[in-house]
Amino acid sequence: MKYFSTRGHAARPEFCDILLGGLAPDGGLYLPESFPAVSRAELDAWRHLPYADLAFEILSKFITDIPADDLRDICARTYTANIYRHARTGDDPTRIVPLRWLEPGKLGLLALSNGPTLAFKDMAMQLLGNLFEYVLTKRGETINILGATSGDTGSAAEYAMRGKSHVKVFMLSPHGKMSAFQRAQMYSLADENIFNIAVTGMFDDAQDIVKAVSSDAAFKARHRIGAVNSINWARIAAQVVYYFHGYFAATSSNAQQVAFCVPTGNFGNIFAGHVARCMGLPVARLILATNENDVLGEFFRTGVYRPRKASETHVTSSPSMDISKASNFERFIFDLVDRNPATVAGLWKEVDAGGAFDLSDTPFFTRLPEFGIVSGTSTHADRLATIREVHARHGVMIDPHTADGVKVASRHAADLPDGVPLLVMETAQPAKFADTLREALGRDPEIPADLQGLEALPQRVEVMPPDVDAVKAFIAARA
Repeated sequence: MKYFSTRGHAARPEFCDILLGGLAPDGGLYLPESFPAVSRAELDAWRHLPYADLAFEILSKFITDIPADDLRDICARTYTANIYRHARTGDDPTRIVPLRWLEPGKLGLLALSNGPTLAFKDMAMQLLGNLFEYVLTKRGETINILGATSGDTGSAAEYAMRGKSHVKVFMLSPHGKMSAFQRAQMYSLADENIFNIAVTGMFDDAQDIVKAVSSDAAFKARHRIGAVNSINWARIAAQVVYYFHGYFAATSSNAQQVAFCVPTGNFGNIFAGHVARCMGLPVARLILATNENDVLGEFFRTGVYRPRKASETHVTSSPSMDISKASNFERFIFDLVDRNPATVAGLWKEVDAGGAFDLSDTPFFTRLPEFGIVSGTSTHADRLATIREVHARHGVMIDPHTADGVKVASRHAADLPDGVPLLVMETAQPAKFADTLREALGRDPEIPADLQGLEALPQRVEVMPPDVDAVKAFIAARA
């Protein structure tokens, strides 16, 4: 499988090269030359596979430069009960990602947050850590990972990479904008290969710095800069797996359809659902859920993509979605404009200059229904009400991002064809957002035993202004 850039760079690297490279040299994002088709026979054969085996089958379609036995071993080491909490309660392999029905056969939660950092990012990041270690060891190379996080990506990346001899991690986060638990998960790590930088701004400022550093080809080559943000295609490929798993868990026949509601800020999680649908998974609808930062929802309603300035980005109680520049949206637009890299490059020239683009009067906007994506927005008041309702009706605590998903899903459920179950992608466990759970329910969420006392540990972080040169100097001194 060869890959190319959304902006048309001529090179056609294979998977292991783009794994280590992050952004393409022209600033675009890598995509496979085509999405592999999955046959009905393959769906039938995959339906009852353990999660690790399903991951191998799907990832094999995207990764053709790692021997099959090695890739199978990587999947087995990644998706194991040693890492995922629910799987420790029994020998059912589906408990890596269990499905919890709120309304049997109608509305369910796909539990993606059972990994070490209690967030869905672990599902891809643990795989990424093992892939990095494998490829770097084979090549005898080292790499310096640069990333930005609005809350969960950072801790998932650091836990996946901590202690790995071939990797150093430099993770940027918005100073004071994450929950206390999220900060503690990252800043309390004492591993010598982990470096945390708190930027005095918003997540978008941190993300802009990562893109600026990654676009400096000379600096990137000199210091072996790689990426673990969702701009890294391996993250998307890993997320495709749980859409197939969720489909199998919610249905009894491959003649059925399923809808997914996905809380998202960077568009990576829902883009993986788009890929699964393009591969042939019977997905009736993809429902995009946003918080008050409704840049993505605005596009699907109006055709206008208008990223906000950091000063315009709302600080909300679902902070991992406090994002106004969706780093994966370029991949979707690439598909929407018939995979025309010149069109994408032109649109993102406007975006990268701080502007916007409007597709409302183009044939591309009229094609949107073909992609099966609709959107909705949730507010702080919605979040609190939904957390209370789900707890009162079902005895289940959900985190605020998942609450955004449940709220938006409830608005779209009636529009689905009869008999189509709707799965909400759970994004994190409530323990990460105790303040909001306390406001909603008047009580603290339960914290897993191995993470109790985390916020009391010493923390190690460098607070810096959102300055590209300052971050470069910090990296250069430690890489």
